Amino acid sequence: MDIVKTGRFIAEVRKERGLTQRELADALCISDKTVSKWETGRGLPEVSLMLPLCGVLGISVNDLLTGERVTPSDYQKKAEENMMDLMQENAENRKRMALSVICGAITVVAVCALVVIASYLPMPAAARIALIVFAAAVAAAGIGAAAMLEVRAGHYECPHCGALFVPTMGGYVKGYHTLTRRRLRCPHCGKTGMCRHRITR
Repeated sequence: MDIVKTGRFIAEVRKERGLTQRELADALCISDKTVSKWETGRGLPEVSLMLPLCGVLGISVNDLLTGERVTPSDYQKKAEENMMDLMQENAENRKRMALSVICGAITVVAVCALVVIASYLPMPAAARIALIVFAAAVAAAGIGAAAMLEVRAGHYECPHCGALFVPTMGGYVKGYHTLTRRRLRCPHCGKTGMCRHRITR
């Protein structure tokens, strides 16, 4: 799936229908910045917005995902390609989530081992301090890597409007969380709530 091609297609069809970015955004109850993001190839419409977007633009979801109007003879082939792309994306998200968990577990084990060594083995004070500082650095690097993998693994679902979105790293780090939810601000409706983490679309 070529997000740049899809973005250009959205812009082209919007202009054909005589809509401004603001008018399209208002019809979907989102910001014009979101429409601009799609049209410049910096993101795809969330799944919850695809059908409404296609309705406003008068195209099919298959057209949207392909980035062009699909002829009836090519429809089945393009639909299968788009389905395979979504399946591949879901598999990559699961892999990132698994790597995030593994990275976090390895970090915990490594930091605990370093702290135990620094606490119980005889060594000069300077070496003990250096080991503790190193343990802190390992913890920071490991947690940071795990967080970066988790942010990119899937999407978060807004409890207010149902939109799926990928949070900014700053919003992700600042938001407190449970095992499956994180307090985030939805870029579509602007409301803050406990958003559910979804690995697959």
